[in-house]
Amino acid sequence: MISFKSAFLLLFSISWMMTACAQDKNKSVMSATLFQAAAKNDTVVMKQLLEKHPALNVRDERQRTPLMVATYHHHTAVAAQLIKAGADVNAQDHMLNSPFLYAGAEGYLDILELCLAAGARYDVFNRYGGSALIPACERGHVEVVRTLLKDKLFPVDHINNLGWTGLLEAIILSDGGSRHQQIVQILVDAGCNVHLADKDGVTPLMHAKQRGFTKIAEILEKAGA
Repeated sequence: MISFKSAFLLLFSISWMMTACAQDKNKSVMSATLFQAAAKNDTVVMKQLLEKHPALNVRDERQRTPLMVATYHHHTAVAAQLIKAGADVNAQDHMLNSPFLYAGAEGYLDILELCLAAGARYDVFNRYGGSALIPACERGHVEVVRTLLKDKLFPVDHINNLGWTGLLEAIILSDGGSRHQQIVQILVDAGCNVHLADKDGVTPLMHAKQRGFTKIAEILEKAGA
């Protein structure tokens, strides 16, 4: 025969487990809704969710946070909501992308500026060991490069796993046109080391001359290359 104390403890345990399961289910539903709102740029639903103080840095099957999903879609409005609420702008997914790194690589200046204001870290790198600056230099995102280098502490000469700096990628992986000429000038003005060579010992100036990028070569020579 079960004693009153044992029966009470049993009922308490069952009640506690049912409550815990309900809470877990509610959290799961809220997390799923967060990702949906981020993917759809639904600021109304996002506002309602954020008022309930959900776990902002919850991960999906690809280790993406809701903010990472919003950034992939370039949904600035919900990204701003999430960042203001405290979402981690440095959280990396399975591809080692973070909102800050991806915004820089894709030229999403609006999200990049939000990330910078929210404490973007310069020592978090992408899968190539690169900073937000290096792919921005490669892809000709002039204003992203300009914005990043407003901070004198940004590592302008960081070298990625390929052995390339932002300056080298602005030459090696570019067409030498006006956007990349501007980027090279911005890098030079920011004090980049124009002598840093690649793994084969080829300098930025040598690359520029080999590719026939006369204007870029002139910029580098004026900087002492």
